[in-house]
Amino acid sequence: MLAQLPLQDVTVALRQATAEDVPSIVNLLAADQLGATRDGVTTDDDLQSYLNAFGVIDADPTHLLLVATDGTQVLATMQLSFLPGLARRGALRAQIEAVRVRHDYRSRSLGASLFEWAIEEARRRNCALVQLTTDKSRGDAHRFYDRLGFVASHEGLKHQLLR
Repeated sequence: MLAQLPLQDVTVALRQATAEDVPSIVNLLAADQLGATRDGVTTDDDLQSYLNAFGVIDADPTHLLLVATDGTQVLATMQLSFLPGLARRGALRAQIEAVRVRHDYRSRSLGASLFEWAIEEARRRNCALVQLTTDKSRGDAHRFYDRLGFVASHEGLKHQLLR
């Protein structure tokens, strides 16, 4: 366990995900308005593709796939990656991706607690900054990130390779 995240009525454990968590993580991704169009498991091959990706993430110490759990179920997930670069005098950056909180645990400070832990971990690893991308359609998420002190300082662009 990496941390305990106290909520009003329950203490949530934050830990690195295991292969057994992958179906629950995928369910969180697919429960999202955008993820519903691109994530989910309907066949064994679908699950295997997620397990293959998990294996790559799990084997690389510069990536942390995290889950928050109440001991019986996954309540939230986040991927935290550490990216070296030459810019900013060789600064290390922390990249936050794929944050999802189960619908019945939103507005209970779980998301804020996840981000507080991730920001402190980035500080511990001497990162110069923490960055994330978010879809332009996610107004609630933008307001949440603003409250946490994130600034929309750049315009992100993507070039789709696989459909």
